[in-house]
Amino acid sequence: MYDLLMFDLDGTLTDPEEGITKSVQYALSAFGIDERDQGKLRRFIGPPLVDGFMEFYKMDRKDALRAVEIYRERFSTVGLYENHLFCGADKMLEKLKENNKTIALATSKPHIFAEKILKHFDIMKYFDIIVGAELDGTRNEKSEVIKEVLRQAKNCISPVMIGDRKHDCIGALKNNIPCIGVSFGFAEDGELEENGAVMIADSFDGLCEMLLKE
Repeated sequence: MYDLLMFDLDGTLTDPEEGITKSVQYALSAFGIDERDQGKLRRFIGPPLVDGFMEFYKMDRKDALRAVEIYRERFSTVGLYENHLFCGADKMLEKLKENNKTIALATSKPHIFAEKILKHFDIMKYFDIIVGAELDGTRNEKSEVIKEVLRQAKNCISPVMIGDRKHDCIGALKNNIPCIGVSFGFAEDGELEENGAVMIADSFDGLCEMLLKE
């Protein structure tokens, strides 16, 4: 059915909560904000960081971009590895690769950080294409990331996006492709369904079955 499988990273293959939330706290502290509500910090997992600082803390774009720079001071050396691979993610990727699927990473995380994470968890070998944002803000939106994956995967005719947040669904819709949501990530109740996910997987076994169905 699907021949190009595009995976989000944070909340879909890995749980980055500790590294992201602590790095957000680090950035906010530079603006005199002492945020200890973990629920508020978790909102940063998924969307582009600059959007999060603007939406959740009402920063203007200049301050939001500065907050991202400060965030990366910590994330690039410490937060990157305060992360763990969801149990079963590697086995699912292995099975999909055995079934000759083209597997891509489509993340709003900067490409340089995404590659380090894939190497750290020894799953880079499963990916044919890796696309992320750039540190200068290029491809900051998920729709732009997906568009670039589609450009590189020229011989694939039936793509699908797999992710845990509305940004994955919206990015897929903007590129006229379906999105399968995963319930074990960081979406709020109803978020995936309300934004157009065609199916919701509750486990990697269930997701693998969806992706291999003819």
